[in-house]
Amino acid sequence: MTVLQTLIDKKDNFEIIRDQIAAILAAECANQKALALLADPVQDPDDYDFTVYIERTNPWEQFFIESPDLTPVVNIWYDNSNFDGNASNISERQKTDAVFNIDCYAGGISSADGNGHQPGDEKAALEVQRALRLVRNILMAAPNTYLQLRGLVWKRWPQSINMFQPQNDTRPVCHVVAGRLALRVTFNEFSPQYVPETLEVVAVAMQFDTNDDGAVTINAEYDYT
Repeated sequence: MTVLQTLIDKKDNFEIIRDQIAAILAAECANQKALALLADPVQDPDDYDFTVYIERTNPWEQFFIESPDLTPVVNIWYDNSNFDGNASNISERQKTDAVFNIDCYAGGISSADGNGHQPGDEKAALEVQRALRLVRNILMAAPNTYLQLRGLVWKRWPQSINMFQPQNDTRPVCHVVAGRLALRVTFNEFSPQYVPETLEVVAVAMQFDTNDDGAVTINAEYDYT
């Protein structure tokens, strides 16, 4: 039984890419808020705000607390990978197409103003679509063609955008609407290889027998250190 000689103490590239997507969105969110204040005319930085998470199963919970924070939530999670055997080799490198779901959530509370009733579900829908707009534009911007991981990432492409409503058993005061951008990323995954040991000493003992003349023994030692 052959076992690996090295500890698998690395991250796979799908993990690195997921974290990179989150980092890009968080950094650009802060940048857009700063640019809004420098615009002419000045824009409201709250219109460019969202909070970024990774691998959360219910990030919309913040909308159901008393006095909820209505800042949209963006959650990035790894969905699946498909491996292209024709573009890979048999052991070390696997060409990969992975899907990362970028889920955006927004909440809206119904209210009344001088013009009548302002439905919370409409507010939530418009807010989540704003967040989706920001996310798509950020990830598809020219500086992020390779998600700022050129050499690792081959391509990134938006596969689809779909709206949905998170499942909730209660009837909360705050309405929540969500939208999902499925981002397909092409890259390589790598696996550990056999590490050959350095040859230091070769010792050879050879014996040649002859029928009539006796035996001849040859001893040899080769030192490579």
